Amino acid sequence: MPERDVFLTEDGLKKLEDELDELKTVRRKEIAEKIKQALSFGDISENSEYDQAKNDQAQLEERIAKLETMLRNAKIIDEDDITTDVVGIGSKVLVKDLEYDEEMEFIIVGSAEADPYNGKISNESPVGSALLGHKSEDIVEVVVPDGKIEYQILTITR
Repeated sequence: MPERDVFLTEDGLKKLEDELDELKTVRRKEIAEKIKQALSFGDISENSEYDQAKNDQAQLEERIAKLETMLRNAKIIDEDDITTDVVGIGSKVLVKDLEYDEEMEFIIVGSAEADPYNGKISNESPVGSALLGHKSEDIVEVVVPDGKIEYQILTITR
């Protein structure tokens, strides 16, 4: 399967690099120490500490590999390239839910940085992908599991 681009802001890139560094330098040593300690208990055939440490090691190595792949395929979103004419990755979008007459603000980010609880939605999410390419004042229909939502785009900023 071909690797796909991972869109990141400078902040997002730094967070992933910091996490990778932490996993490689600190967590690897901690898990190696747990394995060493578990081995000192003797017979590993019924050693739950050893089994757990090996599972932790496998999960850690999987996360490291995933982060390395993401960083290798990272496409940095340059704030100077973000337009306020149409919604794109990196745009901050103020929308109005036409059914409930509520305003919400979203920042469109790549899937690696998505954090819906903080208003950062993925360009691949239903709302994010529906907003992409639209202009201020456009009414956008979003298909969600519960049906359809209509948003009117009020402003687009960086």
